[in-house]
Amino acid sequence: MQRKKIGDILIEKGLITSAQLEDALGHQKTTGGKLGEILVQKRLITEEQLTVTISERLNIPKISLNALVIDPRVISTVPVEVARRYSLIPIFRIGNVLTVAMSDPLNIIALDELKYITQCDVRRVVSLNSEIKAAIEEYYSVADSMSEVIRGYPELGAAKTPEPSPVASRDSDAPVVRLVDLIINRAVKEHASDIHIEPDEKSLRIRYRVNGVMKEEASPPKALQAELISRIKVAAELDVSERRLPQDGRMMARVDDFDIDLRISTLPTIHGEKVVIRILDKRILRFGLEDLGFTPEILDRWRTLIQKKEGIILITGPTSSGKTTTLYSVLQELNSAEKNIITVEDPVEYSIPFINQVQVNEKAGLTFAGLLRHILRQNPDIVMIGEIRDTETAMMALRSALTGQLVFSTLHTNDAPASITRLIDMGLEKYLAASALEGILAQRLVRSNCPHCKESYRPDFASLRLANLENSLDKVDFKHGVGCNKCRMTGYLGQTGIYELLTVDDAVYEMIISGAPETQIRDYIRRQGYKPLFEAGLEKVRSGQISLEELLRVITIGETYLATPERVASFHA
Repeated sequence: MQRKKIGDILIEKGLITSAQLEDALGHQKTTGGKLGEILVQKRLITEEQLTVTISERLNIPKISLNALVIDPRVISTVPVEVARRYSLIPIFRIGNVLTVAMSDPLNIIALDELKYITQCDVRRVVSLNSEIKAAIEEYYSVADSMSEVIRGYPELGAAKTPEPSPVASRDSDAPVVRLVDLIINRAVKEHASDIHIEPDEKSLRIRYRVNGVMKEEASPPKALQAELISRIKVAAELDVSERRLPQDGRMMARVDDFDIDLRISTLPTIHGEKVVIRILDKRILRFGLEDLGFTPEILDRWRTLIQKKEGIILITGPTSSGKTTTLYSVLQELNSAEKNIITVEDPVEYSIPFINQVQVNEKAGLTFAGLLRHILRQNPDIVMIGEIRDTETAMMALRSALTGQLVFSTLHTNDAPASITRLIDMGLEKYLAASALEGILAQRLVRSNCPHCKESYRPDFASLRLANLENSLDKVDFKHGVGCNKCRMTGYLGQTGIYELLTVDDAVYEMIISGAPETQIRDYIRRQGYKPLFEAGLEKVRSGQISLEELLRVITIGETYLATPERVASFHA
């Protein structure tokens, strides 16, 4: 009995009409494409409907790859170029039978090549083409993909680094262009915040900063160094011939149908130019305050604080502690057509509707302090200053807060109480600081345990002793991630914030004016319910969100916390 054609099955299901099928067949004769793909492109059917129909017609099981975790050893049986060429991926192997997910299970050439390469009997299942592509990107390493791209180069000379080719740097089909795209795409998909391209004497190293930690990736040959860096500089509209001075620029990339803003910084080193690419993914703007890791108590207090009509609110912490993300989340929560919100940033990282964002340009004389003078004439309701770096900016920020504006800014200090001392050390009058300050939020970012491979464990004695928790093994269920395919064997998946919040009430106001020592302020706010960063982190350790070692990696106990017996007892409670 002859099997029905896919078009006839689609008509029987009522998914397309005979006229639509005839139109698609006419298009197929012209372009030579596959009928199913043409119907999907014309949006007459969905990819899911096509895959189900193929499964029914061929009596081949349909599998969703989103629900699978594939063994890396199985992935290694099929080269990445074969997987990409035929849109397929191996999913499991039992004995000499290899099961492969394909978008086109009738591709005899692909099946013959698989049998030859793997020396296995191939069993077919059908999956969505989009799921197969996503799985290829997820499971195949940068090294696999990079080796495929580098094959497009002529013979590479190892003895000497070639001069960059201006044509190759601009040609969208050139291997160097595809190599740069690969490096950026992988970094975005791994949720890296930065890409570091670092020349050594005999090698070129590429590292991603993922969840705040540097991670080395597969690197291209040293012989491609000049051409690779030249391509990035051309795309960022930098001077390709200038290699002796640092340069800054920006470029755009499109990854998974999203526009990604990239900030480029070059730095001359003794072995060539180092390039750092800062990744600004606008999808971060989808995060609300409730997604950042606040405890319910601090979130309620923080939301009450940011609704004030005037005063200055500071967010403090070191570089890469998530201050900018918190600021943008606050602005999004406060943003409305009824409010005039102006920001002064260096640089403007994300564009937000209804907010007037100004970028500092010190070469042109546009400094934080200078811009603030003009901004006050614009009658703002809320002002956001990217960072308080000097006394002049701090003074202008405080005066803005005292003249009826709500001001948000950041400061580099270890914790919230230290920010008060820092402002006064910058030369501000105590009464100005006390009158303008409404609250200070200190924060850190820590890596979260992967929920897919999280399990109980025994922390090493050094970590327990450092946290004064030697006697806690029987009282606390410590957890950490052991590594799985979902977290790329790191044990971590995503980041969460740790926060402490200081609000300036009448007592703190009086202590600031009287010049009370920082320890006195700490003791008072402690009695009011303030929890320092390390203690807030211990709560996340107890809940299993983070490991003790990760907390100790990010926060030094001496900065914010003294592990007294009373506090340890509260940790066990």
